[in-house]
Amino acid sequence: MPEWPKSNDVLGTVNRGNPAESGLCTLCRCDCAGKCETWMSCLKGRHMLYPRDFGYVTAGADNTTHVGVNYNALRIQGYNYGATGLASGKTTDPDNCLFTNVSLETSFGRNKPIRCRLPLMTGALGSTFIAAKYWESFATGCALVGIPIVVGENVVGVDRQSILKGGKITVSPEMDRRIEIYNRYYDGYGAIIVQLNVEDARNAVAEYIIQKYGDDVCIELKWGQGAKNIGGEIEVKSLDYALFLKQRGYLVDPDPELPEVQAAFQAGGIKGFARHSRLGYTDLPSVEAVRQNFMETVDYLRKLGFARISLKTGSYGMEALAMAIKYATEAELDLLTIDGSGGGTGMSPWNMMQTWGVPSILLHSKAYEYASLLAARGKRVVDMSFAGGFAREDHIFKALALGAPYVKLVCMGRALMIPGFLGANIEGVLKPERREAVNGNWDTLPKTVREVGETPEEIFAGYESLKAKLGAQAMGEVPFGAIAAWTLADKLGAGLQQLLAGARKFSVTQIAREDLAAANRETARETGLPFITEVLDESARRILLA
Repeated sequence: MPEWPKSNDVLGTVNRGNPAESGLCTLCRCDCAGKCETWMSCLKGRHMLYPRDFGYVTAGADNTTHVGVNYNALRIQGYNYGATGLASGKTTDPDNCLFTNVSLETSFGRNKPIRCRLPLMTGALGSTFIAAKYWESFATGCALVGIPIVVGENVVGVDRQSILKGGKITVSPEMDRRIEIYNRYYDGYGAIIVQLNVEDARNAVAEYIIQKYGDDVCIELKWGQGAKNIGGEIEVKSLDYALFLKQRGYLVDPDPELPEVQAAFQAGGIKGFARHSRLGYTDLPSVEAVRQNFMETVDYLRKLGFARISLKTGSYGMEALAMAIKYATEAELDLLTIDGSGGGTGMSPWNMMQTWGVPSILLHSKAYEYASLLAARGKRVVDMSFAGGFAREDHIFKALALGAPYVKLVCMGRALMIPGFLGANIEGVLKPERREAVNGNWDTLPKTVREVGETPEEIFAGYESLKAKLGAQAMGEVPFGAIAAWTLADKLGAGLQQLLAGARKFSVTQIAREDLAAANRETARETGLPFITEVLDESARRILLA
């Protein structure tokens, strides 16, 4: 497998663990003291776009020889004339064509479009304890930035305070908390999306959501994700909790009701239990049976009152991909998220993550191909989001361009969680009385943070801009994790604006496949993009021979 560099001397970053293609460590810790690029960007914001130590250094790229088929083997095109997508009132005058004038606003959805300030959304933040612990930072940050956040599967089922009557949910404090925190700062941009898996459907989560929150919440059907090809998992350390989950109807492994398992737990041989979800559609024998069940489910959700419905699918094979695109289009869904391998996870079998499924660039390339087949037949293809190993602004550009014009958003999982971890750790040090509430992990600020600053105003480059948006009094109520998310979003947004300006696109909605080229022949073959020296080669020859 390819090895990605552990450190970047130009940016002054280093990975604590082994880096993935995204630049994140394969194992991302909530107590990490730094300092990968995403971690540093949560503090320094757009400053992280540039080489360090200006005035003392020069810098040169080392990423111009590309091997293998992956997102890194896509090159972003730049052009030396023209400008498109300018806002009303702007002209092609160079004084108007500044990268800071590039619009990053977008929207998705069929009948009630959802506006977003950035073409981003989170991955599903479900029943893993890390999602629950840092939810206030995650949800507040996403609402302030103006992007959608996804409440993942099983949140109701694992909540010991939730109440089910006749197998149907009637009280769900954790679900309520998650929705209400996001809505506290929601200002018309973004959305909250709630996933449904097999257990959630049985527990009547959709019925609970529509009765309490109406169609302000989007509902998402889940087929799978890029990190695993089985249902979701969590690990619990308590025998009592494991028994509770089994009584709730979950598969718990090993079986906590077996006397020998209980004896092994008491002796210390077994130290935890894995709770699993069920596979979907196991009782359906054919493609047509899946289609019929899917359409009936969508129809039922619409009759409940949901105006906006989405689908999340994983890195299955080509048949499942075609089914997802075709059925989501036919059902007039608002969004289809396609998560390739390797997608991130809170808990999945490691060797499964390493070896199952279709890598993101291959899956996403086929998604574009299949969507184009439907479009050629006059279909209005469902809006899409690509997921699976993204963390930087160039990743956003490449994914949007590879899937253009169908892809409206890029889904980031682990990358958008890092500001929540980092901000909570800093808040726990600077506000010791808040440490337990925010789940801070540090006693003192590490050197990596002190090198940036020792007060919130010094530490977070985005502090003052967020304060200008909210006001000083309201700023005092914002968790530091949300400030870190705002700061990271500023870096991602500014970097994306620069890339778009270089492609002469002054609105993200103008991005197109022509803005990409393949850096090797194999990638050209698999993606359908031209090899880099073939782009506009005929035009070049006409210029030379004129």
